[in-house]
Amino acid sequence: MIISNRRITGLTGDVIAELVAEMGPLWHERHQAKLASRPRKRAVGGGPKHQLVFVDRLLATLVHLRHGATHDVLACWFSVDRSTITRAIGEVRPLLAGRGCTVSPDVRLRTLAEVVEYLGMSGTTGIIDGTETRVRRPAAGRKDRDRFISGKNKQNAVKSMVVTDGEGRLLWCSPTEPASCADITHARQSGLVKLLGDGPALEILADAGYQGLGAQTGGRVVTPPHRTFKKNAPDWYEEMYERQRKAHSSRRIRVGHGIAHLKNWRALARHLGRREHMSDTVQAIAGLLSHQQAADLHSTRQT
Repeated sequence: MIISNRRITGLTGDVIAELVAEMGPLWHERHQAKLASRPRKRAVGGGPKHQLVFVDRLLATLVHLRHGATHDVLACWFSVDRSTITRAIGEVRPLLAGRGCTVSPDVRLRTLAEVVEYLGMSGTTGIIDGTETRVRRPAAGRKDRDRFISGKNKQNAVKSMVVTDGEGRLLWCSPTEPASCADITHARQSGLVKLLGDGPALEILADAGYQGLGAQTGGRVVTPPHRTFKKNAPDWYEEMYERQRKAHSSRRIRVGHGIAHLKNWRALARHLGRREHMSDTVQAIAGLLSHQQAADLHSTRQT
């Protein structure tokens, strides 16, 4: 029932089967290494068996990410203790986050350097933008508490930088930063300027929050035109400026569509868990969504 219904997990049964085949052995290997790393009173394999097999652990994590279901609800659903669900999600989520974004069945991008290389080799236009996710307010007295307050939304949030292709398909999602970090600062800290300066010739579209990167990357980052006249602009200039701005906006609107697909996963509508887990959460969802997008595109081409 859970596997066959895409509305529950956000993924088709074929994609879930691929996840099980890919991540099942990796989870088992890590679990066995953890058992062997500490003193034991029983031999490996002794003691009670898992109440929750890996497939159920994966499904519980997917439902939690997709719908924001609490651990208590999932525990009732899978007939286990709440701590078992908490442990399962804590084990599976980092595995999902480390997978990267799937572009095609044989191409997966895990780092920003791989994204830049892929865009250069394929001749694809990239689009970047920042997105914020609300989080719980940090505890009173925390010295960096104000860093999480967004200058745009005036709320406690974290920020990620999203990279899509010209069609809005996800290529990469960065680890999170406190929301007070400016978009252009986040891009610089991620190493984008150095990668583009030393990398192949390509085009990346960005909004006005990234103005200044174009000069630093040899024109590889394209932002909206600067406004030459601040006051009393002639009519011909206003018309030309609006035409150029709208032309640029119409090209980069697809990144907004990609971010909207991310926010359809309830865990990114508002994150109620620990902020330390937010990077794994956003990267896990980006990887899952990109995998499903690649599978849909592949099946469409075959038909």
